[in-house]
Amino acid sequence: MTSTSSSGTGAGDQTPPVAAAPEPAAAPEPAPAPGAPTGSRWRQVALEIATGSAGVTVLAVVLALLFGGVLIAAADPTVQAAAGYFFARPLDLFGAAWHAVSQAYAALFSGAVYDVEADSFARGIKSLTETLTLATPLILAGLGLGIGFRASLFNIGAQGQVVLGAVFAGYIGFAFQLSAPLHVLLAVLGGAIGGGLWAAIAGVLKARTGANEVIVTIMLNNIAVYLIAYLLSLHSWQRPNSNNPQSPALHDSSMFPLLLGDGFRLHAGFLLAIVACLVVWWLMERSTLGFQFRAVGANPEAARTAGISVATVTVWVMVVAGALAGLAGAAQILGTEGGSGLTEGIAGTVGIDAITVALLGRSKPLGIFFAGILFGALRAGGVVMQARTGTPIDLVLVVQSLIVLFIAAPPLVRAVFRLPSPRSHVGAETPSALTAKEVRA
Repeated sequence: MTSTSSSGTGAGDQTPPVAAAPEPAAAPEPAPAPGAPTGSRWRQVALEIATGSAGVTVLAVVLALLFGGVLIAAADPTVQAAAGYFFARPLDLFGAAWHAVSQAYAALFSGAVYDVEADSFARGIKSLTETLTLATPLILAGLGLGIGFRASLFNIGAQGQVVLGAVFAGYIGFAFQLSAPLHVLLAVLGGAIGGGLWAAIAGVLKARTGANEVIVTIMLNNIAVYLIAYLLSLHSWQRPNSNNPQSPALHDSSMFPLLLGDGFRLHAGFLLAIVACLVVWWLMERSTLGFQFRAVGANPEAARTAGISVATVTVWVMVVAGALAGLAGAAQILGTEGGSGLTEGIAGTVGIDAITVALLGRSKPLGIFFAGILFGALRAGGVVMQARTGTPIDLVLVVQSLIVLFIAAPPLVRAVFRLPSPRSHVGAETPSALTAKEVRA
């Protein structure tokens, strides 16, 4: 026995001990040595960024621009002519297509960011100020829709809420004569109240009767359109000595001050949009009310079990969302439109475009902010693109629609760029994982 034991010990001296076997598995845990290759690690980081929600969003925009380029080339007469003799000189077709697309997107950039053909820096930067001006109401309305989406309320009524916000703010602007700071403040508050009250109708109906908020808000959009048409037919809302359905011009004291002087349209409403982004972030991420919004959106039954009044939260979500959309209407009438007065088309397509902005921004304030600027750039640059290159401005709407399509289909974007599916993170904190115990805590 003693001999066997010493024999086993001797063998152990010549071969690696059993206890050393797990060491190779523990080796990858420490940081790599200074001389070790790090290419795979950086590739993994890049893949995680690209396959995440932000990365897929950026790639969706890129893919939409690529498809838009194909449509621009197809609509160009020179490209169409070159396609007729493609087999004789195929390079002519590709050259014409490149010229058409590059010129169109260069004009889009000049109209949205910086006009390279301008004779001064001030004139060149005016394109960027137009982008920010057009983005302001989109950001405000998109923030409201984003709050609703995160609370699982599909508020499609931003258009009507923008109209009511413009109506309230516009009436205060032309019907009262007050000092400048107070007048602007009251007009802005009036816009928020108008949009909030209009959205509250859908919220109350949803909370009390279970009415579908999509149908209710769409119907309220139509009512808002006819309401403003009726108001502009009243004598007290009509501009003196004018047969057009337009209200009197707003007093200068009610207008947003211009940030860069008379030569630019950029107004203080853009600063209001920035402040609104910060407030919405704090509301949704740091406040008790925002947590209730997210809890009800993630799991209404768990929220109800934890003592949260789902009906009350539903109403408050719609009120806050409508108030932000109302601020968008106030920004339109008090800033973007230059105080020219209320018209039936004062809201334009802000409420509809804001749905796309909220989706593109993933219903988060920072994402909505940049999505609003992107759509403001498309709207500002599209006009210049059409004027300089003859490209139909409708193609900008097609690009916007393609962005929505690709945002709604992340697997399609990953398939086009050959990206792997995002890795599932065990224990990741997501709103959908909220349970009654977590809500109560």
